[in-house]
Amino acid sequence: MSAPKTFFITGVSSGFGRALATEALAAGHRVAGTLRNEAARAEFDALSPGRSVGVLLDVTDTAAIAPAVEKVEAAIGPIDVLVNNAGYGHEGTVEESPLDDLRRQFDVNVFGAVAVIQAVLPFMRTRRSGHIVNITSMGGIITFPGIAFYHGSKFALEGISESLGKEVKGFGIAVTAVEPGGFRTDWAGRSMVRAAHTITDYDEVFGTQRAARQARNGKQSGDPAKAARAILQLVEAKDPPAHLLLGPDAVKLVDEKLTALQAELKAWEQVSLSTDFD
Repeated sequence: MSAPKTFFITGVSSGFGRALATEALAAGHRVAGTLRNEAARAEFDALSPGRSVGVLLDVTDTAAIAPAVEKVEAAIGPIDVLVNNAGYGHEGTVEESPLDDLRRQFDVNVFGAVAVIQAVLPFMRTRRSGHIVNITSMGGIITFPGIAFYHGSKFALEGISESLGKEVKGFGIAVTAVEPGGFRTDWAGRSMVRAAHTITDYDEVFGTQRAARQARNGKQSGDPAKAARAILQLVEAKDPPAHLLLGPDAVKLVDEKLTALQAELKAWEQVSLSTDFD
């Protein structure tokens, strides 16, 4: 392993954020992690006194983000790795889901992540080094019925990550979108917001999906600790990828999506090529 790094991880109270913080600390790194209440902050501080530092922050409070990052840089050390992990899922068909749910989904999953990136980037750019890891999802590439708002937020973060990586590569900063499949976290449980389902026309396409998702909660095959170790391997890489899938299900479903997309492009190629001026 290289020299210990300083990680700034959003959302370390549970799930991927907690697993990654735990593994990073075990590997000798320093971790500043964001939490939303004082009790959780104190508990995180106690994990590894002096190397685990809880930061009270809600990523939707964008005015508080830059001061929090500045404090970490001054008190803990230069941030080597930013991990945008804070986020949640939303379940509900587009017709049944209130627009306010969409705004909240993007506030947390997209605007919050970008605000943290904007706060960290000036420090990384000045140092000409750093790695930004955005936890997206296989759902940022593939889709299922009934979680369109979530997919929209993760597709957005995927695009922002890929473009950002091209903007900052010359500064020695890497950007990776990490795309997990199904892991045993709270995503489908307490972290999931569910819109009311009242339109019976959607029962066949959505009702079975919702029931299956709830049945799988807590039984997913993905191990968050192994995902965390994969991310630690990622940030040690000399030439890290722009995308990293995690989980056999993610690999299988994304491969199927790419195959289907290629077939569709070929099937409509002549129409696609017909639109230039003569």
